[in-house]
Amino acid sequence: MKLTLYTDYSLRVLLYLASSPDQNKLIQIKEIAEAYSISKNHLMKVTFHLGKLGYVETIRGRNGGLALAREPKDVNIGELVRQTEEDFHIVECFQDHSSCVISPHCKLKGVLYQATQAFISVLDQYTLEDLIVNKEQLTTLLFTDGKGRGQK
Repeated sequence: MKLTLYTDYSLRVLLYLASSPDQNKLIQIKEIAEAYSISKNHLMKVTFHLGKLGYVETIRGRNGGLALAREPKDVNIGELVRQTEEDFHIVECFQDHSSCVISPHCKLKGVLYQATQAFISVLDQYTLEDLIVNKEQLTTLLFTDGKGRGQK
């Protein structure tokens, strides 16, 4: 099972916001992009979607930025992954129009479906709070003097 970069970036944004040493400070997308060395443009799309889903607050304008819209304990990782992944069609036969000739009687399809459900089931057991139990170490890696690594 492989998650898309979109989901990966969504998780990273939430981890960054939850690890911020100053939860009252708005975080700018540029700061997150620089900390992870990833595209600001990609993060803009991701954060816009996270805002629509209610995970982050997005404040526009000169003094704008991002903040968590929910407490970390209220952000379920399985739910987030289901909302950010386009589909879980890990093989062709999961799609509506499969060209595989054995698809109607294939046992592998059922096994892979169970595996996918187990994967999601494990993610459902965790919240963002569970992922930041090592907040001190994350803060050390992502922030310098309360600012993102890329900030001067």
